Amino acid sequence: MDRLVIDGGVALHGHVAVSGAKNAALPCLAAVLLSSEAVTLRHLPAVSDIRTMVKVLQALGCSAEVEKDEDGFELVVTLRADDLESHGLQAPYELVKTMRASILVLGPLLARFGRASVSLPGGCAIGARPVNMHLEALERMGAVIAIDKGYVEAHVPAGKLHGIDHTFDKVSVGATENLMMAATLATGTTVLRNAAQEPEIADLAHLLVGMGARIEGIDSPVLTIHGVAALHGCDHAVIPDRIEAGTFLCAVAAAGGDVVLDRVIPDHLRSLIDLLERLGCAFTERQGQDGMQLRIQREPNQRLRAKDVATSPYPGFPTDLQAQVMAVLTQASGISVIKETIFENRFQHAMELERLGANLRIEGHTAIVAGPSPLKGCTVMATDLRASATLVIAGLVAEGQTTVDRIYHLDRGYAGLERKLQSLGARIQRQGGGSV
Repeated sequence: MDRLVIDGGVALHGHVAVSGAKNAALPCLAAVLLSSEAVTLRHLPAVSDIRTMVKVLQALGCSAEVEKDEDGFELVVTLRADDLESHGLQAPYELVKTMRASILVLGPLLARFGRASVSLPGGCAIGARPVNMHLEALERMGAVIAIDKGYVEAHVPAGKLHGIDHTFDKVSVGATENLMMAATLATGTTVLRNAAQEPEIADLAHLLVGMGARIEGIDSPVLTIHGVAALHGCDHAVIPDRIEAGTFLCAVAAAGGDVVLDRVIPDHLRSLIDLLERLGCAFTERQGQDGMQLRIQREPNQRLRAKDVATSPYPGFPTDLQAQVMAVLTQASGISVIKETIFENRFQHAMELERLGANLRIEGHTAIVAGPSPLKGCTVMATDLRASATLVIAGLVAEGQTTVDRIYHLDRGYAGLERKLQSLGARIQRQGGGSV
C-alpha cells in the first residue's frame, strides 16, 4: 500500500497549475448519458474517481477514448453513449461501491431510457449523505423506484419523466445535479428551488446548455429547466478545482512561502482567501496566459492570527476545505473555533493531527484549536480524501519525518499531489510503487 514520506520545515516557492475540478468532472461525465452523440470533456483530473466513473459509463455501454496530458495530471475523455440498452442499463456494485457520485447516472438514464438499475453508492465515511432527496424528486417526476438487494431499481411507466415545481428540503449538490440532468429531457418545465449554487453545478449547467438544454437561473437558487426532445454532443472544458487550489493555499499558509497558482478562479475561493488574509497571508490576482493566476505570500517567521470559521453551502466556507484549514490553524497564535455544519463525522483527521502534536479538542460539531503548536513528524493514517490532504500539510510543517499511510484516499481527488509539491520545493516522496 502506497504512503507519502515528508521531511518538513521547508517553505514552498514557485508556480503550480491547478487541475480540473473532480467535483465538476463527475457530473459532467454522467451527463454524457443524455445524448447518443460524442461528448468531449477536457481538463479532467487524472484521479481514481474519474477513472472509476469512466469505467461505470463503459459498463453501461459507452465507448471511451482517454488521452493523458504530458505531465499525467489531466485527461481528455471522449465518450459516446449510443449503445446502452443492449448492456442492461445497470451500474454495478463492483464499480459504484467506492464512489458516491455514481448515483448521478440515475437521473440521465431515467430521462433518456425510462429505466435504470444503479447500485447504492459508497465513498468517504464522513457521515450520512442519503440519496432519498434524489429518489423522492424523481418519483414526483413520474418514476417508480424500489430498493432491491442494494440496487435502486427504477422505471417510468409513462415512458418519459414530466416537469415539476420542486423545493429541496435542504441544499444538496448531488440532488440538484441529478434532477437538473433528469429535467433536460423531461416533458414540460421543471423548477428546482433551494438549489445548490456551487460553481460545479454552474459548470454542469453550461455543459448541458452546450448540448442543447434550456436552463435558466444558472448561479442562482432557482433553476428553471425546459425539457427538450434530445440533446447533442459538444466539447467542454471543466472548471479548475477550487478544492485543490485551496489545498495549495493552505499548504503555503501553514509552511510559509511564495507560490503562484496558475489556471484558478479566485472568485470560487473568496471565503478561503478572506480567512487566510485575516490570518496574515497576502494575495495578488492577475491575468495569466491560461486564465487567472493567484499569488499567496507568507514569510515563514510571520505569525498567523487565530480566527474562527464555520462551514456552510457555497458561497460560504466549503466543508471540503475545513480539514486543511485546521492544519493551518495549528500554527496560528491563539484559540480558533471551527464549526462543521455540513457533515456530522468530518473531524476524523483531528486525532491524527494530535499525534503530530496539535493542541485541539472536539466537542460535537465543533473543533477548538490552540496554537501555535510545534508539530513533530510521526506515522499517521488518512481516514478520508480531505483528511489525507490535511496530514500532508501538517507534514510539511512538522519537524522531522512524517509518514502518511492509506493515501489511496488522497488519490481519489488529487492528481500527482506529491509531484506538484515537489515542484514547489517540498521534500516529499511516494513509497510503495503506485502512481496516479
